Amino acid sequence: MQRERVADDIYIFTSELYAQVTAGVIVTSEGAVVIDTLAYPEETLIMKRFIESRLGTSVRYVINTHFHADHSTGTCFFKGARVISHALCRDLLNTRGRDSLEKAKASSHEMREVELILPDMVFSGGGMSLHLGNKTFQLWSTPGHSPDSIVCLVKEERVLFAADTLMPIPYFVDGSYDDILHSLQGLRNGNFENVIQGHGEIILRGEIEERIQEDLDYLVKLRQAVDDALAVSATEKALEQIDVEQCGKSRILLNGAVSRLHRRNVMTLAAQRRELEKQL
Repeated sequence: MQRERVADDIYIFTSELYAQVTAGVIVTSEGAVVIDTLAYPEETLIMKRFIESRLGTSVRYVINTHFHADHSTGTCFFKGARVISHALCRDLLNTRGRDSLEKAKASSHEMREVELILPDMVFSGGGMSLHLGNKTFQLWSTPGHSPDSIVCLVKEERVLFAADTLMPIPYFVDGSYDDILHSLQGLRNGNFENVIQGHGEIILRGEIEERIQEDLDYLVKLRQAVDDALAVSATEKALEQIDVEQCGKSRILLNGAVSRLHRRNVMTLAAQRRELEKQL
């Protein structure tokens, strides 16, 4: 696992076991706030030991940016912390999350110690703010990657934890193309100092606007390519030929995993566009 200090009181942990997933720790004068956890217990527990032993504090709050297991599995290791999420995240954890955890426990000995923790502080609609010690955390809804996705801005440092709303390739298989397009547009001109992606490297101040535009361009090119494929007789073959680099993303990102994510995007968007045509 990699650890990086991005501000005096902000640390980022990046998994070496699963898809470069990230988690954050923000130290305040009244304890720490954890934003997301890591996929496997061993890495989350290393993060916990760092907070308690090296930073000399305890975790007061854990923020779940969405219900996906790679971001929420480790919540149970922060005993006594209050858990914050969107209301939809709590519902999805209690249904789909519960089912997926039982399957993970059945197939992995390591996961048997994991318990499902439901958030006890939730918000719906626009967002909420949390004030702890000398820090202010602004949370707001950014659906698209999943319907419950949120981002969190540490106001004083202008560091945005974008979770999977920003990752090396926009990914909306569990959400909505239109929603993620809108959510990305909403992150423009935010005057952020750094942006922490849900997977992969930190986006630095001078790269943020270009990177958001790159993601928006990818989505526009993807939609055009899918619509073109749906308009020809050999639709399935045409869909298979829509390459990730044709849509403006490098195939080497996330150690090559973006090609697989892109392929799922293609098929998901094709299904969504077909469903829209039926409704017209």
